[in-house]
Formats: sequence, structure tokens, C-alpha cells
Amino acid sequence: MQEVQDILNQVIFTIGTYSLKVGMVVMILMTLILTRVLLWIIKKMLFRRSNVDEQERGNILAVYQIIRYFIWIGAFVIIIETLGVKVTLLLAGSAALLVGIGLGLQQTFNDIISGIILLSERSIKIGDVLEVDGDVVQIQAIGVRTSKALNTDDISIIIPNSLITTSKVINWSHQDTKTRFRIDVGVAYGSDVDTVIQILEESALEHDAVHDRDLAEGRLMGFGPSSLEFQLLFFSKNTFRIGSVKSDIRRIIVRKFHENNIVIAFPQLDVHLIKNQAASTKETPPA
Repeated sequence: MQEVQDILNQVIFTIGTYSLKVGMVVMILMTLILTRVLLWIIKKMLFRRSNVDEQERGNILAVYQIIRYFIWIGAFVIIIETLGVKVTLLLAGSAALLVGIGLGLQQTFNDIISGIILLSERSIKIGDVLEVDGDVVQIQAIGVRTSKALNTDDISIIIPNSLITTSKVINWSHQDTKTRFRIDVGVAYGSDVDTVIQILEESALEHDAVHDRDLAEGRLMGFGPSSLEFQLLFFSKNTFRIGSVKSDIRRIIVRKFHENNIVIAFPQLDVHLIKNQAASTKETPPA
């Protein structure tokens, strides 16, 4: 034991009054190894079930992320203390510096707090389809500072977490896996309303991505300046690729309108010329 103690007390190098000993390095390595082993055990315990769906897996992963960050913070504090640096004295002595750093990294801290809120609140999960800042994206990963998402063009987007927590965000998959969508179309005046509604509903039913087919509904929404305004309502589970689904349904609508001689309206303007009778009469010559 005395030999081991002597080895641990050996000095690797000295700077002024500070000395780095072998025991410090061993303690740091053990802390890192034990931290990784502890995280591995926790992850295995959380994901011990293999029959979890994607939504539950996202929830478990969010809990694991929070636990991992707190454990690494604790390990970092232990490493600092092992090196002989008193954390309390360090914080007290660098208060002014920390204020300056805090002001400079205010947005970063905002993103980190927002990330902790997202991971703990779990209002947004991995796999959710969101509309953020006008873009439709699917969440792939939620981190402490940023979240990774994929847009409809299969391009990865890094989103600051503060943008999700402070902006108006539409979560298309929050309550249910299916969502109702709309397709607007205007037809020329004089078209048969019942036939148009029937064609709209049949066009939706021809597409495989339409869910709850009995709920597909065509409506007459109003009388526009140049057209009768109709709307097709339908449910679909293909939320992320709904643009392609709508395009297919629109193509079916155009084909069926052509087969039934129904004209899709375009802006028109009728100009009525009224003859000015006063200008057409001859002026009476002066006496």
C-alpha cells in the first residue's frame, strides 16, 4: 500500500506553487470512466424494453438527455476540485468576468434554458412535424442548445431552441397522427354545384394517402368576384409529405373537371360603356 501511495504522490510537473500529481490524473481518469459507465447503465435501464413505439422512445431519450447533462456537470465539478481549484472561490473571484461572459452569451444561455424546457416539458418530441418560422420540418434530435430537423426538401436544419419556445409553432402531430388539410379551387359561374362537390370528394377518395375516407367533404365556400369558391377537406397521416399528396389530388381534380366540362375560373373584368347623351347632342349656336 505504501508503494502505491508513493506512486500516487509522485509529482508530474510543477508550476510555481502548484503541483500535478499522479493521483490527480488517476482520479480524473476514474471520474471520466465511472461517468461513462454510469451513463451506459442508465441508458440500458431506460431502453431495456424493445417493444416501445417511436413516440415513447422520444420521451425516454429526452429524459436520458437531461440526466446525462446533470451527471456530466457533476463530473466536471469533481474534476475541477481534484485539480485543486475551489469552485466556490472560482465563482466568487470571477463574478465580474462571468457577468461579461453572460451578457455576451445571453442568446446561447437562452437557447440552453429553452432546450432544458423542451426536454423536461416534452411538448415537442422526436418525429413531430412542426411548422417553424414558415417552414415545415420533422424533428430528428433535440439537444440542449439546438434541435436538428429535416425539411420537406430533405435538407437538415439546425434550429435554436429559443426559436421553438418563444415563437408560434404549429405541431401537426401533437394530438393525433392524422391531420385535416384543405384544397381550394374556384370554378366558373354557371357550373353545377352538386357535380363540382361530387368531383372534389371522388378526387380525394382516389388517393391512397387520404385517411378516414368517409370524412372527405367538398364545400361551397362563397361567391367570389370571378368564380364560385369551393374547398375540399380531407384527413391524411402523411403530414410531412402533404405537398405531394395535394399535388396528386389537384391533378385528379383537373382531369375530372375536364371530363365533365367544368371550367376552373380565372380573374375576369367586364367593362360596360355608357354613351354620354349630353356629349352627343349638338351644341346650340349663340344668337
